[in-house]
Order: sequence, then structure tokens, then C-alpha cells
Amino acid sequence: MINLEKVKKRELNIPQALEERYGKSHLSYSSIKHALTDMRLFDMYMSGALKRESDALNFGSLYDMMLFEPDRARAHYKILNDNAILDSMSEKAKSSKNPKRTDEWKGIVNDFKDQAKENGQEIVSVDDWTKAQEMIDRLRVCGLYDTFLEGNKFQVEFNEVMVLENDGEELGVRVKGFLDCLGKEYILDSKSTRSMSKFKYDVNSFCYDIQAYIYCTVFDIDEYYWLVQEKAYPFYPGIVKCSQETLFNGEMKFHQAITRIETFLMRAKDGSYDFSRDFAEFSV
Repeated sequence: MINLEKVKKRELNIPQALEERYGKSHLSYSSIKHALTDMRLFDMYMSGALKRESDALNFGSLYDMMLFEPDRARAHYKILNDNAILDSMSEKAKSSKNPKRTDEWKGIVNDFKDQAKENGQEIVSVDDWTKAQEMIDRLRVCGLYDTFLEGNKFQVEFNEVMVLENDGEELGVRVKGFLDCLGKEYILDSKSTRSMSKFKYDVNSFCYDIQAYIYCTVFDIDEYYWLVQEKAYPFYPGIVKCSQETLFNGEMKFHQAITRIETFLMRAKDGSYDFSRDFAEFSV
């Protein structure tokens, strides 16, 4: 652990500036990724105003928890089974043209949701639960689970300071997050994709390379893999090694994002930052 007090002073102390503006001194992969786009998105994310939910994100969370923490998944999720609800309904409601539109169905579902909320649980459909389990079963059958996951540490939390050098000066940046799987000599991250052949484009589009760079730097490990699986049946899986070139690209993006964050925090402090003047600039 690096003591921030020993890091050479620059004009701006990023952890301190973050604490003053957002009440937290750390950055995450997601916040750093947003800083490469419109800084308004970064500001909204750090403020807790950027809430993005989707079926894909919800399923990804379910899949990861079932893969890495199955006992926790069974306790955290409450499975909503349409067939079980139908069986519990009266004969009159069952025989209606659309049982799901009846007050009886809605009442049962609402009671189910209230009970889940009271117990701190999240509702998941039986279809999503079954799909995630079938995906994990495919990993076991093909041998990837035993080869890359067996005996490792899962959902490892970190909260560390990364020191960046620039023009002879050092800048301390605190990063926080969880990595999926920590082996003795490698780090592994679980990702789902629509197409195995297009995953290399996902790495760039979703800035997975930044994530790889952060994790490898914090844990001082060079070997980084993605355990990738297609979300459509038959759930084709693969193991993808992160190249040194990709790690370098992640490092460059990371530094670019930190520079933008530093500039933003300096100018936002005195109210001189104008979000409307942000624009993208690149070549293809």
C-alpha cells in the first residue's frame, strides 16, 4: 500500500478533490471508462445520477454470481416461476383467456415481490436462472471450469493507490473494485458476448482493456484472461488471453482518462468547466 502523503505533490490531489466533490476518494473501472466520453457522464456516474439498468446487465450479474458464488446466488435471488403461480390460482382464474392479466395473478406476483423485498432478495425469472445454469454446465463439460476456476479466489475486492508518473512528477490515484477470479499466476474475468468472433471489438468498445490494465497493475500480475461465453444456445465458450498490446492500449486509455479527470476537477472546482464544450476527436 502506498502512502498518499509520500507521493510528490502536484497542483491537484485527485483523491482529495474527488472526496470534496463526490464524498468518495476512489475511482472505478466504470468511472474511468466514462471519463473517456462526455465528462458530464463521468460527473453523473460519480454523483450517483447515472443509473443504467438493462436485461443484459441484470442477467450478467446473475450469471457471475451463480458462477463464482453459487451459495450466495441461491440466497440472493428468488425465482419467479410462472407455472407455479398458475398452479396456485383458482380454477376460474386459470380458465380465463389470459390468466396473467387477472387481478388474482397480479396479487400473487405482488405478494411475491413484497416478500422478496422484505427479505432483501432480487427476483429472477425461472428462464434466466435456467439459462445461466446451462451456460455454467457448458463450462464444466468443456473443461474450462476445472482448468481456470477450480481452487482460485473469487470476487476479490481491492482498494489501492496507483502512482502515475508524468513529466517527472507523481500522481496518486486510488482505484477500487472487484475482480472475478484471482489465480496464483493469472487473473481471469468473466464476460458474455453475442458473438465469440466479435469479442475483440467488445474489448475496445467497452474498454475491457482498461479493466485488464488496472487489475494487472494492482495485483502485479502479467497474465490476464477473459472467460468468454456466447449468450445464445448452445452457449459457445472460449478462453481469450489479453495480449501485451491490448494491455498497453488499456494503459494509454487509462492515462488519457486520468488526465481528463484531473483537468475536469481543477476547472470544476472554480466553476469554469463547461460541459457543453466537450466533443469527441479521433481518427479511424
